[in-house]
Parts: sequence; structure tokens; C-alpha cells
Amino acid sequence: MTEFSTLGLAAPILRALAEANHTHPTPIQLQAVPPVLAGRDLVGIAQTGTGKTAAFALPILNRLATHPGPARPDKGTVRALILAPTRELAGQILDSVKIYGRHLRLKTALAIGGVSINPQIKALAHGVDVLVATPGRLMDLHNQRAVRLDRVEVLVLDEADQMLDMGFIQTVRRIVGLLPAHRQSLLFSATMPKEIESLAAKMMREPVQVAVNPVAKTADRIDQRVLFVDKAAKTAALVDVLSLESVDRALVFARTKHGADRIVRALDKAGLPAAAIHGNKSQNQRERVLAAFRSGSVRTLVATDIAARGIDVAGISHVVNFDLPNVPESYVHRIGRTARAGAAGVAISLCDAEERPYLKAIENLIRCSIPTVDKRGEVVARAEPFRRDAAAAADASAPTRTKPVRSRSKRRPGSAEGRQAGGVAVAPAKTEQRPAGKAGRERVAAPSAPAAAAPRAGRPAQQGAPTRGKSRSASREPASEAGFASMAFMRPVRRPRPDERASAGRPTR
Repeated sequence: MTEFSTLGLAAPILRALAEANHTHPTPIQLQAVPPVLAGRDLVGIAQTGTGKTAAFALPILNRLATHPGPARPDKGTVRALILAPTRELAGQILDSVKIYGRHLRLKTALAIGGVSINPQIKALAHGVDVLVATPGRLMDLHNQRAVRLDRVEVLVLDEADQMLDMGFIQTVRRIVGLLPAHRQSLLFSATMPKEIESLAAKMMREPVQVAVNPVAKTADRIDQRVLFVDKAAKTAALVDVLSLESVDRALVFARTKHGADRIVRALDKAGLPAAAIHGNKSQNQRERVLAAFRSGSVRTLVATDIAARGIDVAGISHVVNFDLPNVPESYVHRIGRTARAGAAGVAISLCDAEERPYLKAIENLIRCSIPTVDKRGEVVARAEPFRRDAAAAADASAPTRTKPVRSRSKRRPGSAEGRQAGGVAVAPAKTEQRPAGKAGRERVAAPSAPAAAAPRAGRPAQQGAPTRGKSRSASREPASEAGFASMAFMRPVRRPRPDERASAGRPTR
């Protein structure tokens, strides 16, 4: 097996790797480090958790160590710029850079939003070797002339697809336009949308492309379960799951920021202290929440996928997917937060009817069927794989529900009930009941002539004035001939002109 010592890294970096118990490079590191050391631009397709941070951090540190910069750098200058989509991920990258470069005399800085900008301006005052930043805060610093980007030697875009999803891509384009033309550019992304391909084509020169297969295997020590529940009952089911005595520390994943806040309020109301972490929280709030979660004063942390990037908390006993992810690989990364360092863990997913396709995609990725459990966590059955053909057959065999078509007149007490004719729901004849005190007469609208044209599927052909309403059935199936015949009386009646009424001898209303 290849070791880091064979990659040509500087001795201080190898020493730091050995102290961190990193002896063998991961596949993405093995593919990416040599070309980056050679000065080539690179596009890396890799998921979170594959070791891609070291894949770009190690060769960058090696370059800075072997090619020292000026002893007194100019104000605000940066040699290596690393952009990340979230504050947590940016902080995690900087921590890794400090670990790998602990024996190098390099100056590093972190520029992220949610905290005061003044300490960051001060840190950049005398220039830095490595700056890890989020795009928005970097532009704030540039607008205040606190950072200079015309001296950047290496640019790294990490989680480029997440930047696209979060709306940072235009800001990234502006940042790239401020950099010198002669530089080394590295881009890492889990997926490669067309916008990212276009960005890479414009900012890179003949890049090397490396890729590793997406993470598809879950830890054997993770006990995976799925609980099928109605969407409206998910919160109650989550309370039941978290009320189990075996839950020591739980990480709950929600799809949206507002959804995470709603979950926290519901858990607090149920007597289960919880806290949320997402993009609307300030950095100080995030740090306080993570500190409370690590200490155990808060047993449940509710997070979104993006905010959870960079969270590294030991001792998580349960991961709960309140909302199933629509990207199967995200499921693997979510539940990978538990069962670390040889410990066991539990992953429970709350799945409603709309999320069945997501579950099927997840089971296809991990190549196993997730057991079904009840609210107490006890296994009741194996989860049946979701099949579109089976679902279609079930829908076809289900009884068709129809709704009676409303007539144009208001229903009055004593009117005839709707009738079924030819399998199509129809409304009663347009009948107006008069009280007995008013001669007790009833007038029935006469049916119009039958339609000459063939009816379209599911609707009768109509003549005369257009109807105010539309006849419809819930099943949207073509109606039978008998049905159309019975619906003839529902067509509107053309009212005769006054001269026609006179000739007919009918009294004018």
C-alpha cells in the first residue's frame, strides 16, 4: 500500500501527518497530490468524507514551504486562497491546514460571515500565506480594501456544487476575475453541473481530472431502521423516538432552516431540550449550540445538510432523518455521524408516502433493504422496495372515487338526490321546488337536443351557450355512452326571445 512518504512531500509535512496517524493516502489523495505538486490545474470529483481536504491542502503547503514568500509581505496580500460554501466547512478546512502545517512557519486566516469583520481585517493587515474564506465575506473584505487578491498563487474552490446551490456562483465569478491570470486553480465538487463545468473551463488551463466513486457503504456498526409515518404525524413520531432511554445524543436532519426551527419548538414543548444549527444562525450562536451539544446539556441537535458540514462531535448515539434526503449519497454522510471510533450507532428515518422514491434510491445505493420499525424502535418487518410498476398497479386496482357534478342552480331542501348513470356521477335535474302555499308547482328544465359531435374523452360534447361549470370525474376516465346520455339534461337551456315567448303563449317572467 502506498504511503505518504512516496508522494514527494516535504519532511515537516510528513512529520505532521505521522503525528496525526495519517500514513496511507486515500484514493482521491493518491490521484490528486502528484499533479498538484507538479503545478497542474485540477478538477476533482469527490464526496465529503473521501479525504479531499488533504488532497489539496498537502500540495499547497508543500509549495508554500519550498517556495517561501517575501519576508515582509504587503498589506492584505494572500498567497493561497481557499473558498468554501459554509462557515463550518471553512473552519474545518483551516483546522486541517493548521494540523498539516504545524511545523511550517506559515500565517493563516479565516474570513467568514456571522462574526465581526474587524478581527479579520486585523489578521490580514500584514498579509497571510493561506486564507480560508466564504465568498460573501471575502467580497466584503475586498470592498473595504482589507484584502488584495492580485498576488494569489493558488486558488481552491471546495464544494463548488454547494456554492452553486446556495447562490454564490456569481460572487465566485467576480472573485476569479480579481485574481491574476497566471495562477494554479483547483476545483473540487461532488457533482458536475453545467454551470460548474462552464466555470472550470473559463478559470483553468488544461486541468487534470480525477474522480473517486461516491461513498456507498455504510458502517456495519450502524443499526439502520425506517419508520413509515404520515407526514402530519412526523413530529409526534420524532418525540416518541427521542423519548427512548437509549438515546444519549441525537442528531436530527431537516430539509429546511424553518423546518429545523419548527422541530426544535415542538421538542421543547414536549420536554425534550433541543437546539438548531443552520444558515440563519450567527457564528456565535452556532458555537454556543455546538458547545452545548458536545457537553451534553442539549441532547438533540437539529441541522440542515449544509450547516452540518464541518460538524465533528463524538458520542452521537442516534441519527434521525426527519426528512429523507433527495440525494442518496447524503444519507450515507448523514448516518456516518454516528458509530465512530469503534462505537455502535442507530440511524432512524421517518418516511412518508411522498418520500418512498427517496428510500428506494437510498436502498439501491447501499444495496440493502432497511428494516421497518414501530415507534418504539422494534423491528416489525423488512422494508419493501418501492417499485413504480407496483405502485401503478395498486393505483389501477384501487376503487375510483367520483364527485357529483354541481348544477348551475343552488340545491334547495327537498331537491332530488344525485344519481349514478353509466358509472358517471351526475347531478339531479334542474328542479325548483316551490312551497305548498305557492301552488306547489315545480318546474323542470327541458333537456336540449342531443349532441351531434362525438364527445371527447371524459367530457360530453356541448351545444348552445357555454356552460358555467365543467363536468369532471375524479378518475379522469372516459365516460360511457349511457353516462353521456344521462348527462344531456345538464346542458344549459337557451332562453327564448320575447317574441318567441309570445308566439308560444308562455307568460313572460
